[in-house]
Amino acid sequence: MRALLLGARGAVGSVIRRELQRHGHHVTSASRAEAGGARIDLHGDLRSLTRIAADHDVIVNATGVERADLAAAVHGIPLVDVSATGSYLDALRAAARGPVVLGAGLVPGLSTVLARTLAAESDGDIDIFVMLGTGEKHGPAAVAWTAALVGADLYGPPEGGSVRNFRESRRAVGPDGRRRRYLRADFPDHLLLGTRDRGFRTYLTLGAAPMTAALDLVGRMPVFRGALAAAPHVGSDAWHIIVQARQSGARMQASGRGQSEATGRLTSLAAERAVDAAPQPMTMADLVSADEALAALRG
Repeated sequence: MRALLLGARGAVGSVIRRELQRHGHHVTSASRAEAGGARIDLHGDLRSLTRIAADHDVIVNATGVERADLAAAVHGIPLVDVSATGSYLDALRAAARGPVVLGAGLVPGLSTVLARTLAAESDGDIDIFVMLGTGEKHGPAAVAWTAALVGADLYGPPEGGSVRNFRESRRAVGPDGRRRRYLRADFPDHLLLGTRDRGFRTYLTLGAAPMTAALDLVGRMPVFRGALAAAPHVGSDAWHIIVQARQSGARMQASGRGQSEATGRLTSLAAERAVDAAPQPMTMADLVSADEALAALRG
């Protein structure tokens, strides 16, 4: 398989490249200033992407750049996008002209797989509780994504109406036995799973409790959103995802260390599966089972 990897120099992109190469695939690294690879600027004209993509079996977008016209620019070659922005993934789905994997990674991605698996076994609404480690340094795109949620409403919440990020909260017990407070956040599993009769709601906590409290404060006082970029990387790089049915209490969960590592491994798996996928938009849950996703994390 020949993969064109956009954003190969990033924390996630470097893991994707390593994993694909480890599985025997050829990877063309691409960025705005790629030395020894392909130079593609997703902020400009996409003709260079169209030209270079034609020689590949799959394209992976790990840049954080969100342009729905990427779907048309790759001319039906499978596209795997790591973005977690619901409005963008919705637009990308509408623009798709071939296989497009929406939200490959942890959330959405692994969360989507676990939520669909549990939904098939349980009735009623499902909560998705996510902990992201504050000890792991992320790129500017990830920081900007979180800051953009502050003061904004969720995109298409399942209950309808207006729901503001980081204002609603729930408590849950994590895989380590600790009870934590999780803040409602705009992750798009409810959109990707596409069920009108089920409510999928996602909540976020940070690995260090003071950082979650700070996120709560910023959510109530958006004028301080700029402080997120200057927040110290304290705590560990541990993460977890809990998917729990409200009615029965049934749950599935996964945990690990290093969000970039986990996202890269899962995206690599999605790229391999997308090559033989049907020519339509899809999620990680359409490509892999929960067992396969968890096995990919173990390496």
